Amino acid sequence: MTQGADRQTEARIIALRHEGEDAAASLPALMVEAERIAATVAQGVHGRRRSGVGETFWQYRHHRPEDGRAAIDWRQSARSDQLFVRQNEWEAANSVWLWRDGGASMRYASGRHQPQKADRAAVCLIAIAALLTQGGERVSVLGESATPRTGALGLERVSRRLATGPGAMNAVEAPHLGRFGQVVLASDFLDPVETWSARLSRFAAQESQGVLLRIVDPAEEDFPYSGRTRFEPPAGGEGLLFGRAEEARKTYRERWREHGANLESLARNHGWTLVTHRTDKPATSAVLALYRALARDH
Repeated sequence: MTQGADRQTEARIIALRHEGEDAAASLPALMVEAERIAATVAQGVHGRRRSGVGETFWQYRHHRPEDGRAAIDWRQSARSDQLFVRQNEWEAANSVWLWRDGGASMRYASGRHQPQKADRAAVCLIAIAALLTQGGERVSVLGESATPRTGALGLERVSRRLATGPGAMNAVEAPHLGRFGQVVLASDFLDPVETWSARLSRFAAQESQGVLLRIVDPAEEDFPYSGRTRFEPPAGGEGLLFGRAEEARKTYRERWREHGANLESLARNHGWTLVTHRTDKPATSAVLALYRALARDH
């Protein structure tokens, strides 16, 4: 390895360390806010769990790498050339899978006093995870966590992944979860409705339903711009320049309302619930709406 390559490698290691430190630094603040919100919401809600659901055996499923060696049912696996995991009815029926979109558009905040959409999504999901684990239910992060877990350990693992994980779209494109599990997807849902319809169909194939938590920055809904304004796409590329942005306001707002209405119809047609939350509003209202929606679907 050349000296130049050594310097590049060292620079990359330093950059990655700083990135990791920055990500970790945000976790305590997000956790404190989420715990405060969960405590507030918990005063006004009741548990979701139903009687009659026990630890009875339900089915075997194929072992996944994230399950680990300890989860393997060796007796069942010995009957074939595949590995199996024993899944109980309670685990399948009381698992909630959470996902926070990690796309570039979720890093947007229209002002210094507005949180990034990704951070607000993480706070809401951590808060709902806290409420669920307090009720003894299992939670996991879609595409990033191992077997759904409950208790303090389960909450800690989920919280860290929600705050700092990649939130990759392939977790939604090819979901892996138990039948009848509930799902909460937190995103700005700016992709075409047809794209999200295809994604929700994949969850329906696994007999799973849930909630779409739509995170909206106030500027995205209000379009407060005027005068000469350049809009840059979040993932890079060619921007869009308006000489008089206010002239596009009416058309933009109509398109925005139409997109929201289409998302609501999409959720309803798939048996899901749409919860829309603006980042200039208290997160408590979003968490309460999420919890009630999950209770209705349970």
